[in-house]
Amino acid sequence: MLRPKKVKFRKKHRGRMKGKALRGSKVNFGRFGLKAMEPAWITERQIEASRVALTHFMKRGGKVWIRIFPDHPVTAQPAETRMGKGKGMVEEYVARVKPGRVMLELAGLDYDNAKIAMKRAAAKMPIKCKFVERGKYE
Repeated sequence: MLRPKKVKFRKKHRGRMKGKALRGSKVNFGRFGLKAMEPAWITERQIEASRVALTHFMKRGGKVWIRIFPDHPVTAQPAETRMGKGKGMVEEYVARVKPGRVMLELAGLDYDNAKIAMKRAAAKMPIKCKFVERGKYE
């Protein structure tokens, strides 16, 4: 699964997800994309599940680009632990996604099949997503 090989600091603050995505809001590599409509933390498991759903539908045809990477560590204290005693251990890594961010891109399929494939990948995501085409924006 996706996770950083090496990090400068093991633990990070949670941070805030306000505003819209400025970078990564256009389809740059493929012909179709899956755009986030809400802010969220996307886990490494959710990214992998959407990738598997996408490639399974495509049956080795076309190419997929994953435009997000889980580089933000999420810590958690063990269950039934009293308050205090510092920050917990790193449990998982997440990608912080803002609204407007293109998370997945796809090339090599026609419009109808690409829309079905992206719908299956969007079902694995915890947020509302939108199917977008390169060069066609509202």
